[in-house]
Amino acid sequence: MALRILTVGKKHESWVAEGIGRYEKRMKKPFDVSWQPIPHSSREGDSARKEESERLLAKTGTDFVILLDERGKAITSPKLAQTLQQPLDSSKNVTLIIGGAYGVDDTVHQRADFIWSLSPLVFPHQLVRLIVIEQLYRAQEIAGGRPYHHE
Repeated sequence: MALRILTVGKKHESWVAEGIGRYEKRMKKPFDVSWQPIPHSSREGDSARKEESERLLAKTGTDFVILLDERGKAITSPKLAQTLQQPLDSSKNVTLIIGGAYGVDDTVHQRADFIWSLSPLVFPHQLVRLIVIEQLYRAQEIAGGRPYHHE
């Protein structure tokens, strides 16, 4: 089982890498996370969105796919833990997708098993990475019955 994050764009900036590293050190199987950056398209607008979406879809295989999108479903941290635990319990890999500056096209939305909104606000991609890894760590702690999350 794997928990992988596909992200369009460059490597983590140093301040993001430091924060991500802190959470990654705490992660345990099956919540062990890997990152796979997908290069930005050299095109713009719809052409870039289409090209990046094709690259993302080529990496999903039969994984349980969670797409991050501000128009997705807003959920609580315990609900995220449940959403992740179901495919992991079934020995299914989980892939989270963070699209590029132009977002993703309908093919990625259709492929997604779950579309997750962190907020109706739009955040910079580097910040989204840090928020996502913290929420994955929180989900791990909730699933394990540990006291990191307080209701």
